[in-house]
Amino acid sequence: MSEPNALLPTLTRIAEALERLAPPAAARPDLGAADAFVWHPGPPSRLDPVSKVAAVEITLLQGVARQKALILENTLRFARGLPANNAMLWGARGMGKSSLVKAAHAAANAELPGSLALVEIQREDVRTLPDLLNVLRGGDRRCLVFCDDLSFEREDADYKALKSVLDGGIEGRPANVLFYATSNRRHLMPRDMIENERSTAINPSEATEEKVSLSDRFGLWIGFHNCDQDTFFAMVEGYAGSFGLPVSPEDLRKAAVEWSVTRGARSGRVAWQFVQDMAGRLGVKTGV
Repeated sequence: MSEPNALLPTLTRIAEALERLAPPAAARPDLGAADAFVWHPGPPSRLDPVSKVAAVEITLLQGVARQKALILENTLRFARGLPANNAMLWGARGMGKSSLVKAAHAAANAELPGSLALVEIQREDVRTLPDLLNVLRGGDRRCLVFCDDLSFEREDADYKALKSVLDGGIEGRPANVLFYATSNRRHLMPRDMIENERSTAINPSEATEEKVSLSDRFGLWIGFHNCDQDTFFAMVEGYAGSFGLPVSPEDLRKAAVEWSVTRGARSGRVAWQFVQDMAGRLGVKTGV
């Protein structure tokens, strides 16, 4: 009878040592500390506040009027506590997909101060989306979870975590969370991955449908397309006018054409880069 009692101090010390080694329970983040955060899955997982979001004023985004109206309306609806849809912004590179998400977030907070937190999750961390939602679940502030340049490659099973989030799972998507993503791909997955799934499946049509329908789980599915020269000029002139560049419209357009030819493309990103270059050459500070 004495042996168990003799072991008790030793067992107590072991239990105390294990408690010291165990990671402390994660504290609920203060979502009021900033208007934007970056998710780091850890361990330990954390939300790092962002002091200033690299955002462009929404009125400066040209050539995407319809896309802008859809995203802004959806975002404002969510910020007001009304029903809204998860959104996928897909299409041509450099046409303002991620800029529009950040600009809509800023516009919502300008109209309804402090209403909306932007939470960025990196593509490689998509598998931890359920963990992030558990952190945000039950919070007082509405959160717009944003993943830029989302796509999946062969043998990549992370899409299952995203599918679970979009479907809601048994818990359902938290009422205070909305998910926005951008992608250069229409269906998030390359054709060879879809074909591979089809060839190895018992029912090929069902396998293909599962992969393609991932995009269909977004309530808003908004396409962005390459711009023509008139739209490119509108983008350039919008940026130049905002910064007050002392250059005539004729000279501005001529220089913009030369710049786009050297880049081999016309897009919002190319227009922004051109105006930044011209502002530097003219000695005009843009604050960017």
